[in-house]
Amino acid sequence: MVEQRFLHAVDVLYLRGNRLFGEAGSHSEAEMPPWPTVAAGALRSRMLVDAGVDLQTFANGHTALEGALEDVLGTPARPGTFTLTTLLPARRRNGTIEPLFPLAADLVAYGEEEGIADVRRLDLDVSGKRLAECGLVTSHPLAHLPVLRRIEPGKPKSGLWLTSAGLRTYLSGGVPGAEQVLQSGDLWKTETRLGIALQGFTRTTRTGALYTSDVVAPDPDLGFFVEVRGADGHVPRDGLLRFGGDGRAVTIEPAAVPWPPEPDWERIERECRFLLILRTPGVFPGGWRPPGLEAEDLWQGPSGISARLVAAVVPRARVVSGWDLAKHRPKPAQRTVPVGAVYAFAEAEGPLREGLEELLTKGFWSLLPTEGLWAQRRAEGFNNVLIANWPES
Repeated sequence: MVEQRFLHAVDVLYLRGNRLFGEAGSHSEAEMPPWPTVAAGALRSRMLVDAGVDLQTFANGHTALEGALEDVLGTPARPGTFTLTTLLPARRRNGTIEPLFPLAADLVAYGEEEGIADVRRLDLDVSGKRLAECGLVTSHPLAHLPVLRRIEPGKPKSGLWLTSAGLRTYLSGGVPGAEQVLQSGDLWKTETRLGIALQGFTRTTRTGALYTSDVVAPDPDLGFFVEVRGADGHVPRDGLLRFGGDGRAVTIEPAAVPWPPEPDWERIERECRFLLILRTPGVFPGGWRPPGLEAEDLWQGPSGISARLVAAVVPRARVVSGWDLAKHRPKPAQRTVPVGAVYAFAEAEGPLREGLEELLTKGFWSLLPTEGLWAQRRAEGFNNVLIANWPES
């Protein structure tokens, strides 16, 4: 069962990142969009409260849930079927919800401050072997090198987002137009707020413990699109959620979005090649290398499909951690592959549509362990993908 929700901020949001924070004079930078753990934790906490469960008792493992909720939420150490599959900024337009996707790693956009002028897509068909025959040797670990073909020099822009139309264009193998790319500054602003730390027991102010925090002020029409699987109808449909730091609130309401967008399946089966794009951060045992990858870059996917990883465009790794409010200690830190990372596969074999549709629904979780921290990361929303057609020549 798939449940979609739209979260809309009541006021500014404190969406803190993973850097150390707490000493006098510290500055807390905003993380926008937040890690999927923020939405997963907010939803699961609200579900427990609605069921009359004490959060601290549940966090300590002293409360056993009953009925369907036990299957859905499980325990803190062994989460149930609840799986967050999407967390994206989204805007409300003409009564509909439009998710916005970060510019995929193999897209490069140029322009001035006032807008986007040019969008290019990296060429994934450049063979490293052919370059070696021409006397150019690199340390690139895969068979193909992603290459940007552009005569004019320029500095690419960052902080960009694809509209839903732009994402569909991209997934079908095309290049989104400049009008299908949005800048972060047009969607939200970042402001700085001054605060003072409190004594833990007396709740009085600490002398000299001033600090500053970035807060996110979203555009009035901007919120977050959330998709959950395995919640069995328990995801709240209205009311408020505590979202991010300082107990800031967002409203929650049902959303009906044709998501995720799908590629041209017949073309994938005909060409025997495809792209995987991370739609939530990836936590992989092999670093940047996706689960299921074996010797000579041969990938074994779900439902018996296989393919060869020939190219990848992977941004610099990020670290996910955070603070466990229930246990009052840091969460484990793990390196992650950012949303929008691109993996290009060729020489695909097997029931491609069946296997890739399973991957689109379940992410990489059929190829990963199901116990311990891995089970928690599944519930928290990691390792979900989109499927795309190979770029058009």
